[in-house]
Amino acid sequence: MAAQVINDDLIVIGSLCVGVDCTASESFGFDTQILKENNLRIFFNDTSSSASFPSNDWRFVANDSSNGGANFLAIEDATAGNRPFVVEAGAGANALIVDSSGQIGMGTNNPVVELQIVDGDSPTLRLEQNGSSGFTPQTWDIAGNEANFFVRDATNSSQLPFKILPNSPTNALTVNSVGVGIGIQNASQSLDVRGADGTTQVLVKDTGDQGPEQMLRLENQGAPQLYMLNTKNGNDWLFSAGASMLMSPTENAGDAVFDLAANGNLTIDGTLTESSDKNRKTAIEPVDPDTILTKVSQLPVAEWTYIHDAEEGIRHIGPMAQDFHAAFGVGADETGISSLDGTGVALAAIQALNAQNAALRADLDAALEAIDALRAAN
Repeated sequence: MAAQVINDDLIVIGSLCVGVDCTASESFGFDTQILKENNLRIFFNDTSSSASFPSNDWRFVANDSSNGGANFLAIEDATAGNRPFVVEAGAGANALIVDSSGQIGMGTNNPVVELQIVDGDSPTLRLEQNGSSGFTPQTWDIAGNEANFFVRDATNSSQLPFKILPNSPTNALTVNSVGVGIGIQNASQSLDVRGADGTTQVLVKDTGDQGPEQMLRLENQGAPQLYMLNTKNGNDWLFSAGASMLMSPTENAGDAVFDLAANGNLTIDGTLTESSDKNRKTAIEPVDPDTILTKVSQLPVAEWTYIHDAEEGIRHIGPMAQDFHAAFGVGADETGISSLDGTGVALAAIQALNAQNAALRADLDAALEAIDALRAAN
């Protein structure tokens, strides 16, 4: 049949069926227009010819035209030859909803935020870099369920490097322009950890068979410092590592009460107390003070200088650790002498000397009494 050309507006009072399969007895029901044939397309052919006017062509496409093709409804960019929007047949109810305020729902017809995704099991958003621009392919998933909200590295064995468990406290982790806050909204330091329930702690733990050599590392171009403050009584201490390791109260930072030099010299502004509680000891055995005294009398004692103190010429007096260990067999090894062991040897030797002195005094007293008796007899 020849095409009909109507050179005026066309108004159809009723419904309209278009397509080779329309019949004279077509049942429209509530449909105002029906497209009916085996290849359904609506083509928008923009004939604008001026460069200043948009002229892209568009098409509505329903289903593939080939045998075994897909069932779908698509908006096709006819000029570019691609389909930016496709709805496959069988898509679930409310697969995509845009409500009157512009909020988008996926799986819900009542979105309450700008984008709401609803599913019965772990609603997920996937971010996939497919390599089409020359970058290494990588896929990330952002999802949530009753166990946790998580980020999943789908490319690398679906590892979960980031998790948030339900009922996590407010400000469990925050980031601002200064740093990272834990338990606080606005961090005041690069890492700011706060709490008020008596459980605020920082744990660094390696659960493997061999832990790392450096569990906690403080590093900068100056002297790394560790500051501790008791907010209840105001007592505070400062650890500083420069030429030596220093500890001092901050109100008098120049007066270190603990100074561990790089060469191993330790200076403290106070007494050194070593534990000697009998309740912390075992295999307790008495010593023979006379034997100890004999060994002390045979122990070489010299005056010497530590190699690291050679330039300063600092002198000391004492035995060599090897000789001390050979004589008494105590201590961790033969390269050091515990001050507790040195004190114990000295006390035992003093006891032996005291016993000898008491015996000599008794002998002297007996001799004086005998002399006095002889004088009295004459």
